[in-house]
Amino acid sequence: MRSPKQAFIDWMVTALTRPRKIYHRYGVNDLDHLKKHVRKADVILIDGDQRVSQAIKTLTTSSWSHNCVYIGDEILRRDLPMRREVEERFGRDARHLVIEALVDQGVIVSPLSKYADYNIRICRPYRLRPEDARIVIDELIGKIGLKYDVKNFVDLARYHLPFHLIPARFREDALHLGSGLATETICSSMTAAAFQKVGFPILPIFRPEKPKTFGERVKASLLGRRSRRAYTGIFHARHPTLVVPRDFDLSPFFEIVKFNRIEDGTFDYRRMRWDADDSTIGALPAPAAEIKTSV
Repeated sequence: MRSPKQAFIDWMVTALTRPRKIYHRYGVNDLDHLKKHVRKADVILIDGDQRVSQAIKTLTTSSWSHNCVYIGDEILRRDLPMRREVEERFGRDARHLVIEALVDQGVIVSPLSKYADYNIRICRPYRLRPEDARIVIDELIGKIGLKYDVKNFVDLARYHLPFHLIPARFREDALHLGSGLATETICSSMTAAAFQKVGFPILPIFRPEKPKTFGERVKASLLGRRSRRAYTGIFHARHPTLVVPRDFDLSPFFEIVKFNRIEDGTFDYRRMRWDADDSTIGALPAPAAEIKTSV
């Protein structure tokens, strides 16, 4: 028999995973182009269509509610117990898989085509070494089967409130998010932890190193010159549970891959068909009216 707490969590998950009534798409994804340009260890940001998606977007003030990581055919290449099940379930799509954490299913693998009809964005870790990409993928594959950390979502909501609105008894642990269980995770936290495994930055806090010699202090104070030493300063990684999907979009260490661009030279914006009722297309701006003032 379920406890009252578990019954409430199940009810909340069911309510949060219901589809939104209205979903706005901002373009049509070319699945062939997507498969052609995406690479293993790429982070794919998603504008989900569930109620929880809108809640996450509101909490994080972002256009993105979810993320997954592309692993391609890694499941097929490895002698894993799930290999046959993945082949039978996804068929040819088993060569193009992503790993994600869903509220109602936990950490699973899904076909890339699942998100072909969503607003998505590819974020590529800039110059990630192949050996580190393998470690990231290994770390994520090892998470398959874990539960979704619902408590992290609740705590994240509390963290994004103005600090003075947080009750005093909750302030001490305001930054200690999630259940703390190794068997539970959320999408962005899981991804962040995998990249931190190889020391790849997402949105670290950087504190410049103070000049050590007299000459460096003179150059810094009078000439505004920094030391020639590379990466002078200390980077501080944020805790993985504080990372949200938009951080991969904002990070200067991830490239945005425009997979939908037309590369064969056939794109002509003048041939696009617009709604006939849209009077803003092709219309010249009206001249500004002359404003007369009197004293």
